[in-house]
Amino acid sequence: MRWHKGRRRGYHHGNLRQALIEAALDLIADKGPAGFTFAEAARSAGVSPAAPYRHYRDRDELLVEIAVQGFGVFRDALAKAWYDGRPAPHDALIRMGKAYLRFAKDNPAFYAAMFEAGLPTGDYPEMKKAADSAFDVLREAAETVAGTAQDEKDRPPSLMLALHIWALAHGVASLFSRGDGTARALPMEPDDLLEAAILVYLRGLNLPTL
Repeated sequence: MRWHKGRRRGYHHGNLRQALIEAALDLIADKGPAGFTFAEAARSAGVSPAAPYRHYRDRDELLVEIAVQGFGVFRDALAKAWYDGRPAPHDALIRMGKAYLRFAKDNPAFYAAMFEAGLPTGDYPEMKKAADSAFDVLREAAETVAGTAQDEKDRPPSLMLALHIWALAHGVASLFSRGDGTARALPMEPDDLLEAAILVYLRGLNLPTL
């Protein structure tokens, strides 16, 4: 799924929930996840200010559903890129990192709802479950990559490896790969920057990169 600002939409009977989600995604693209009201989402969807309350208690619940949808798309993109670690785990890990960057660039409104809305995951179990499912793909990849250590005593903890790769990919995505106009200028491609960082990191752990 790729979200394009300005996508044609309209409210159809029985599809109020998705109409509100699409309206909110446009507003997030324009103003950020904290920059719009529940009433604005209703107006943008072409419904009355009271209509959203049929499905959501408040704006935060709408943002949670957007984040849940986003994490689902994100998880699928990571899993497809990982491809069970084929043809080589380190290559697949780099490919997955680049998929992370593509998601941030192609889906900036989803990305903002997922990571920048300030919603405490502990208060929203469905969002935590969706986020954990996406992270589990990275955790599985890290476990496989850690297992390539030539000596068991050199095998790094897979959770540590997963968190470090996540931090690298998320940092590059947030600074240089956003599709919402907030990306910083960089004298090299974000994909190249991330690939170099992952290779340096893996070599520092004495893990195979060839």
